[in-house]
Amino acid sequence: MLRHSTQRDQTGREIPLHDEEGFAGMRRAGRIAAMTLDFIAPYVRPGVSTAHLDRLLEQFMRDAGTVPATIGYKGYRHASCISVNHVVTHGIPADDKVLREGDILNIDVTPLVDGWHGDTSRMYDVGEVPIKARRLVDATYEAMMAGIAQVKPGAHLGDIGHAIETIARRERFSVVEDFCGHGVGRIFHDAPLVLHYGKRGTGVTLEPGMIFTIEPMLNAGRHEVKVLSDGWTAVTRDRSLSAQFEHSVGVTETGVEIFTTSPRGWHKPPYPVDAKSAA
Repeated sequence: MLRHSTQRDQTGREIPLHDEEGFAGMRRAGRIAAMTLDFIAPYVRPGVSTAHLDRLLEQFMRDAGTVPATIGYKGYRHASCISVNHVVTHGIPADDKVLREGDILNIDVTPLVDGWHGDTSRMYDVGEVPIKARRLVDATYEAMMAGIAQVKPGAHLGDIGHAIETIARRERFSVVEDFCGHGVGRIFHDAPLVLHYGKRGTGVTLEPGMIFTIEPMLNAGRHEVKVLSDGWTAVTRDRSLSAQFEHSVGVTETGVEIFTTSPRGWHKPPYPVDAKSAA
């Protein structure tokens, strides 16, 4: 039976504590999620539409015996979110959104595997990207991993946010404050909320069994965003570039387990893929 912490998150919700069955379920879901992002890498190239990528992602997840959890979620109709350049998050795939040389993009997928949500996202390059875009992508990945490194029993959610914010400030990028990480498991978006900024020693105390995402979004310009009229697409207000990485992690008795690590070791771009394999 699922236990809950005696603590509650900022919204007042109880925080689930998962047992070994939960961790095993998240390992299965996380591996397929990571495999999905590995699979799509050779197809990310100039001239390809984000809708085409979404169809390939959906087919891969279904062929793996899973269901894309995003389809039907609050009315969303696609197997992924694909956010290009100044799109911060929740970019909607479309046939008229065609990738161009120098673009950077985030692909976010959540296959549902035996009732467990494998939630993860990764950045991709389209050909050769500008130096500033490379710096932003590298800093965002470093920030996520710095946040993950804080996860252990007795640490605080504020430690995660502080570590992420420290990297962003050092690299002179801003942290998006309008979106955050979240609990995940059998429920897609659960407690606790995981802010990507904060003060050390503040917030919920981490306990073994907590499972959540860490998914910082860093902007090359200011941190402010706005959501477009479609109700999903969030963009930077100043049109500056944005980048995001996301892992699903669990608090163990001794530290942290990452469920969504790439089986191929493709953690951040550029990825060593042969575009001919996607022809």
